[in-house]
Amino acid sequence: MEPIIVSMREVTKRIGKRTIIDRLSLDLRPGEVFGFLGPNGSGKTTTIRMMVGLMSLSEGEITINGYNIEKEYEKAISYVGAIVENPEMYKYLTGYQNLLHYGRMMPGVTEQRIQEAIEVVGMGNRIHDKVRTYSLGMRQRLGLAQAILHRPKLLILDEPTNGLDPAGIRELRDYLRKLAKDENIAVFVSSHLLSEMELMCDRVAIIQNGKLIDERIIGEQRESASASRMLYEVDQADKAMDILVTNGQPAEAAGNGHIALDADRERAAELNALLVAAGIKVYGIRRDSKSLEDQFLEVTGGESIG
Repeated sequence: MEPIIVSMREVTKRIGKRTIIDRLSLDLRPGEVFGFLGPNGSGKTTTIRMMVGLMSLSEGEITINGYNIEKEYEKAISYVGAIVENPEMYKYLTGYQNLLHYGRMMPGVTEQRIQEAIEVVGMGNRIHDKVRTYSLGMRQRLGLAQAILHRPKLLILDEPTNGLDPAGIRELRDYLRKLAKDENIAVFVSSHLLSEMELMCDRVAIIQNGKLIDERIIGEQRESASASRMLYEVDQADKAMDILVTNGQPAEAAGNGHIALDADRERAAELNALLVAAGIKVYGIRRDSKSLEDQFLEVTGGESIG
């Protein structure tokens, strides 16, 4: 089991009589991309502000690499890299000059390390261009290079895909997964783009009204019991359902010539043979996994996300 990089225990934040975060407990490990989801006003940004020491905790404890963020702030924050919204850069300098300037403020950042960071985010051919000529996606990549210069154990990104086009979002997603793996960093991402989180993250946590209401491993969800729900695309849905029910297999109409049923792989193959033998054309069979969006709406009671 990998060591825990971030530990949150019973973290609570109150402002006046209002509880913003209510006994939140989470662990993050190196090498994983962790998604933090929640409807508007659920406490995502407040949690991040407490993680980086910009806001005090009312109760509970946050440790980063074993150091308490409130009691041992300088040691704890030395393991953190962060981008909140769009990274701020000196636009009249080149990307390389920005990294050099930033690196001088951090102990132990060599020119060799700057080159490594540039390679990790794939900016070699544009790093000597002025930042004002960069697209938003390029600035995000430069921001990532800047955030990992001092080899943090934790990278925190608050809504990192804001303003990016689909190509930029995909690029960022690929670099975050690569960063987590190659640099063995825990990447903590807050976002409202559910479909992106599903592709980007290894685990997600969902909070609502400041409470953790669900946490799950993305890969596991695809292989979970819900994944054994099968969708058959057929030419005669009503007849196919009659045949299945007659043979003891409950099925239901799923629209557009599809029928849905619960079966494992072996049973699904047997049912396919049964339908084909009865003269039904089967155009396709696939697992009907619930998307992260479906699950999110289920656990939050349909609240919009943002």
